[in-house]
Amino acid sequence: MEELVFETPAKEALVDITDAVQEAVRCSGIHDGLCFIFCPHTTAGLTINESADPAVGRDIVRGLDRILGDGAGWEHAEGNSPAHIKASLIGSSLTVGVTGGQLALGTWQGIFLCEFDGPRRRRVWVRLLIAGKEELGLSLPH
Repeated sequence: MEELVFETPAKEALVDITDAVQEAVRCSGIHDGLCFIFCPHTTAGLTINESADPAVGRDIVRGLDRILGDGAGWEHAEGNSPAHIKASLIGSSLTVGVTGGQLALGTWQGIFLCEFDGPRRRRVWVRLLIAGKEELGLSLPH
């Protein structure tokens, strides 16, 4: 398992980690398989979304803020309940196919670490599963 570490820039931000995950795939030597990505934090998450326009990430943060409001009235004593809820809504893991040594993402897609209680140092774990002949659709000799 590969551990990637990121310093998030703000209280709330979407950080494009696609290149770092792709580099982990490249260094592994995997040609075809699956890439499992996990964020072991309760106030951050992972998502796949448009990477061509940074405004999309800012809009996602604004949209979540509109849904949850300013956080008044939450019971959690640390005052970061909205961050926990946002992380739960976004999710903590992703699975992306690997084809020909490349992450199988759409043209405009990127992998984002979603920070909701930063800035902080965040870890992301990457694990790769190599496809066998059966998974590739090849028949095995009997």
